[in-house]
Amino acid sequence: MSKILFLTLHRKDRSPGQRFRHEQYLEYLKQNGFQVTFSNMLSAKQDKVFYGSGNTLGKARIGLSAMFKRIKDVLRANQFDYIFIYRDAFFFGTFFEWMFEKSKAKLLFDFDDSIWLQDENPNQSIFQQLKNPTKTGKIISHCDLTIAGNEYLAEYAKQHTNNVVIIPTTIDLNEYAKVDVEKQKKGICIGWSGSFSTIKHFESALEPLITIKEKYGEKVYFKVIGDRNYQNEELNIQGLAWKSKTEVQDLCEIDIGIMPLPDDAWSKGKCGLKGLQYMALEIPTIMSPVGVNSDIIQEGENGLLASSTDEWVEKLSMLIDDAALRKRIGKNGRTTVEQDYSVDANKEKWLAAFSF
Repeated sequence: MSKILFLTLHRKDRSPGQRFRHEQYLEYLKQNGFQVTFSNMLSAKQDKVFYGSGNTLGKARIGLSAMFKRIKDVLRANQFDYIFIYRDAFFFGTFFEWMFEKSKAKLLFDFDDSIWLQDENPNQSIFQQLKNPTKTGKIISHCDLTIAGNEYLAEYAKQHTNNVVIIPTTIDLNEYAKVDVEKQKKGICIGWSGSFSTIKHFESALEPLITIKEKYGEKVYFKVIGDRNYQNEELNIQGLAWKSKTEVQDLCEIDIGIMPLPDDAWSKGKCGLKGLQYMALEIPTIMSPVGVNSDIIQEGENGLLASSTDEWVEKLSMLIDDAALRKRIGKNGRTTVEQDYSVDANKEKWLAAFSF
């Protein structure tokens, strides 16, 4: 039986990236003869401190605690056949990757964002200053195999290694099945799902959303999932906290899902997760044509693409005015996920990644 050590920042069922990249496949790996050990740096209690403002001393203690966890992992590295690193093994530097490279285990590296660039988070200013995202290339060079979430990320990885495979971010369709929900209000719900760190992307679409509100009045309403502190009086939005147990039900209230993104280097590394979540639940989806989004969406068939304010207003209006179009695009979106972006469609790729 081959043994895998998974090195992550978060505990299981906490991080969307971890959940939709590899956690969905843990049981499948076990069924195929792999023994899985999970080593996360942050506990639930530490999580609140790490992502909160201030408390420099508390964050320093977290860093020290995480360092000891990784030292423990180094000491037991030879017990494993594979060591899987999601994004990085430790907050700072590449020392631990260098140490793991010296073990008998084969190293796999997985990433799903342009993490060699800086994406600011004001609550982690000290960590951000020390982290040095350019270390990503060095980490890749220490690993035997790099798994990239899309072609853009793979092209970056190929600058540092010859062994790169692309496995998209995927949805478990056994979990993502459309359910009937009691609507909070009468009307068509335009929704967005994300987190406090990506709420800026939702806000980039405020101008067309306000125009839609002015055009349709009470016929539409808006929902934001993932940042419970977010408020927008003009659109009458009070953010809803993300909860694992109600994730699918909360999404199913949405009639039109949106994924606005700026056209920049960071966003080009995105793997389309928000859009794929909507599509899996047969929610007609509008995305910015940035990065992999343009590969996922076939315009007018399984979704819509919008760049300018006028395009967002036009595409939203099309879906608001035509229930049959919403239904057709929603069903085609589900089919796209089933064929190309589902767990079942990609599980053999993950199995192969742990079999070289």
